[in-house]
Amino acid sequence: MRMEDVLDLYDEPYDPKRPVICFDETPYQLIEEVRLPLPPEPNQPERYDFEYKRNGSVNLFAFFEPLARWRHVEVTQRRTKVDFAKQMKDLVDIYCSEAEVIRLVVDNLNIHNPAALYEVFEPQEARRIIQKLEFHYTPKHASW
Repeated sequence: MRMEDVLDLYDEPYDPKRPVICFDETPYQLIEEVRLPLPPEPNQPERYDFEYKRNGSVNLFAFFEPLARWRHVEVTQRRTKVDFAKQMKDLVDIYCSEAEVIRLVVDNLNIHNPAALYEVFEPQEARRIIQKLEFHYTPKHASW
């Protein structure tokens, strides 16, 4: 896991048959305002109070293909191996179905690995999906 590996991918010319897709997720808090915002006044924007009501949380899975200027975000209730495997299946079958190989840039989260697909799908299906994915991991403590 060298940062140069990821940087070399980013430096390659765009090839729709071999796209470079970045993938990550983040938790997102669902909040509701408990007070109405104060309306704007001359030279004063609308103002919101800091108080809010928490309405749970969700997970945002995000795909980003920088050279194609494409992104996709999907909202899920959780961030599990099952959810990751479904995202990879959708990437292969829907979003990049014409690609020969998808160069996938992911961090080192424990669910970001080919084994997750074998835990979720039948072996033949997991293998079919994995054969289209080429995993490239960002180094630990690296930010992209």
